[in-house]
Amino acid sequence: MPESPAASPVENPALECAIGLYQDIASEHMRALADTGVAFAPCDGERAERRGLLERLQRAGARVRNGGASVALGPLSRGCVGCTGSCTSRSFALTNNCHRDCWFCFNPNQKEFAYYCEHPFPWRRQLDLLAQEDAHPACVALTGGEPLLMPDEACAFFARAGELFPDAHLRLYTSGDLLDGALLARLREAGLDEVRFSVKQDDPPHVAEKVFSNMALARRAVPTVMVEMPVIPGTERQMQELLQRFEEVGIDGVNLLEFTYAMWNWEVYASLGLALKNPPYPVFYDYVYAGSLAVQGSEELCLRLMLWAHDRGLGLAMHYCSLENKHRAQIRNMNEPHARINGCYAFDYDDFFLKTALAFGPDRAPVRAALKARGCTEFLEDDESDATSFHPRWLPAAAKAKGAGGRPVQLCVSYNVVVENGGAPVFRELKVERVSDAPPVRLDDATAPADEAAGTLQSF
Repeated sequence: MPESPAASPVENPALECAIGLYQDIASEHMRALADTGVAFAPCDGERAERRGLLERLQRAGARVRNGGASVALGPLSRGCVGCTGSCTSRSFALTNNCHRDCWFCFNPNQKEFAYYCEHPFPWRRQLDLLAQEDAHPACVALTGGEPLLMPDEACAFFARAGELFPDAHLRLYTSGDLLDGALLARLREAGLDEVRFSVKQDDPPHVAEKVFSNMALARRAVPTVMVEMPVIPGTERQMQELLQRFEEVGIDGVNLLEFTYAMWNWEVYASLGLALKNPPYPVFYDYVYAGSLAVQGSEELCLRLMLWAHDRGLGLAMHYCSLENKHRAQIRNMNEPHARINGCYAFDYDDFFLKTALAFGPDRAPVRAALKARGCTEFLEDDESDATSFHPRWLPAAAKAKGAGGRPVQLCVSYNVVVENGGAPVFRELKVERVSDAPPVRLDDATAPADEAAGTLQSF
């Protein structure tokens, strides 16, 4: 006897309107970006190569964190734990000036960039204001520009940060070529715990060798020495050679950053045949990180390099930090304080959005009835958009509800951030997506890697 065809979903204009609204916003944003002259790669929402690389890395012992936005192989720096974990890392600068003038620098994309090339940042006042907040940071970083253009100020910064936050992990970002033994001793005396060298793949040999030499000096003077650098598509061989050199120097680890474009010099990117990741974000929003847009192929190259280093037995700890990971740190900082602001919303421990489940139109009544029968008592009713919201923990029960004629109901997830409006926290919806298209909502940290869930993550 032939099987009966599956019942097709009934028409649901309210659902299609809700999803279409945010699809239109994304399309409009993409058109506006394309109008600036940039080139996007063909749309690839599946990213099958990335998915396969992540699976191989997990089999090799890597920890896939923050919904795949962060991948750690070996220990993590305390700075990375603070930044991508509980958002207890704060960064400061002395100046936007830098002697390197890298073509991919995203500082020119920041607000008041030119002003802080001419004027120093008010770091003393900024540290004092931070000290007045209820929660103190676990990590404090000094970045730039190049902080070591102002060596006395850099030493003073770490001394003051250590005085105000004696338990904080203090780290420095630098190109490394202005270091010497005497300055390293001063920085360590001021309390510096970690140096992160920003290595450039196109440095001439004499500059590169000086930086490697200064890494070795730092290795003897400072507890933790790392490299943090963007990975440019097409540089796989150079990156492998660099990773081998880092191993020989004996640094603790390397942060491989997804390469980004910062909206100010596309001609250089175009000349190298680069294109931008498409879609650029899982959720479109006004992200503050100045890196702006990820370059197609950088993520996959970072993951391949991690596998290459693992397969060759390199002892380097390795961390892939995506542009999305930076965005998720921002979203966590916005949303986590409001994780329990409303009983119909859940804080997702993967991507840190506040999420609610939705039924629209003709599916509202059967979903409500099914959930009430299971003990759900909290609903938000929005008759204007013809929607009923409920906590995502009830999605499995809601999926068993039947609509008219026994048809399956159609369920959605809403992505939200909390913003202030008139001094009060309010939800701002950013996306509505069918449950079938959305990743599962992680309602707690129980499914995090065991060391992170237990608070015992190995770090240096």
